[in-house]
Amino acid sequence: MVHHTMNTNNSSAPSASSNNKVMTTAPTRPWRRRHGILMACIVGTLAACGSVTLPPPEAPPSRPLAPPGPATGSPAPAVLDAPTGTPAVTPDSPAWRWADSQPLPAPLQRGKSTWQPVRWSELPGWGHDALHQAWNAWLRSCERPAPPLGPLCTEVRQLSIAGATEQHDWVMRRLQPYRVQAPQGEVPGLLTGYYEPMLDGRRQPGGTHQTPLYRLPAGVRLGQPWYTRQQMATDPAAQAQLQGQAIAWLADPLDALLLQIQGSGRLRVTEPDGSQRTVRLAYAGHNGHPYQSVMRWLLDRRLVREGTWEALRAWAAQNPERVDEMLWSNPRTVFFREEPLTGLDAQFGPRGAQGVALTPGRSIAVDRDSIPYGTPVWLATPGPVAQLRRLVLAQDTGSAIVGAVRADYFTGWGDEAYTLAAALKQPLQLWALWPRAQ
Repeated sequence: MVHHTMNTNNSSAPSASSNNKVMTTAPTRPWRRRHGILMACIVGTLAACGSVTLPPPEAPPSRPLAPPGPATGSPAPAVLDAPTGTPAVTPDSPAWRWADSQPLPAPLQRGKSTWQPVRWSELPGWGHDALHQAWNAWLRSCERPAPPLGPLCTEVRQLSIAGATEQHDWVMRRLQPYRVQAPQGEVPGLLTGYYEPMLDGRRQPGGTHQTPLYRLPAGVRLGQPWYTRQQMATDPAAQAQLQGQAIAWLADPLDALLLQIQGSGRLRVTEPDGSQRTVRLAYAGHNGHPYQSVMRWLLDRRLVREGTWEALRAWAAQNPERVDEMLWSNPRTVFFREEPLTGLDAQFGPRGAQGVALTPGRSIAVDRDSIPYGTPVWLATPGPVAQLRRLVLAQDTGSAIVGAVRADYFTGWGDEAYTLAAALKQPLQLWALWPRAQ
């Protein structure tokens, strides 16, 4: 998955994590509020969106990151990793004493970051996390492990049903914590959030459902421009190649644009017999044209005064005859593939840039030039929206996720996930947990 951030500049490539959000104050329907976050991508560059699903044959699209500031409506749920009860390990535990008695290795240089070795006692909240909740994400990373981390995966699997103390002991004996810093020293970190949208669609067009979501047509070639968004809607030759390629039909063309910018999402689809089921639409490719911001188009023509979802929605409602003109200002169209969403798959998010399914609350998008995919990371943020001190896995990336101490936190799907993702924009500290030299 890949994200975008919200600004008024243009960008040619979508991305996975983003962090600027647009606020909605008077939604006319529930889904309009839920998807206000996605306007971050519509009103800004693809760098404004966060995570991308990793699909062949090309890099995944951007997925929108939550815009800044709390979302309108119900307040974001408080997420607290405050120490409660008896910790699994303490500084007096044998494994902890052993780990902190070992000589510290030399610092590591990781492209855009410096990894400074530290003692376990320097990790705020260590010993109190429910590590078993992170183990599912770790097992997912073991499906595509980075070379230095792969040899640990046999033991990771064996410990999947171990107790909290045993898991903490193993982590301390096998991994060395490194404080992630910018090469130039202390730089404020930033944590934002992203989520997986949920939309309603129909398998056949009818009534208000007239906006198609397409599979990848046979004529699309990687790196070669195909028909533009406008041509796909008006050119008989383009429409002939799209015949029979619609996966589903949406009631609102803006929903389709948002999903295309996001790169993936869940779709509650109504079948011709009236039955409903939920599927995932994953990124399959795009038509080879650069992304252009529709909000930039509106602002440049002074059709709106503010680059917000509310302003765009109000303008569209007052000018329905110009909505296509606005949408066609962005020539890029994203194509999807339908994936079943049942059983275990429904408990995880879409695949991130590492190529593994994301785990709500335990997967983050990072700058891959700072932290390699699959790295276990200790994350600490003081709030105000979420007070977190927990183990997460670096499994995604995004064009807006740039720098050493920068992460986008995958919150899941649904209303609560949206509300949290939309509100997250707060300080961050990261520690990479890397295999000890044997």
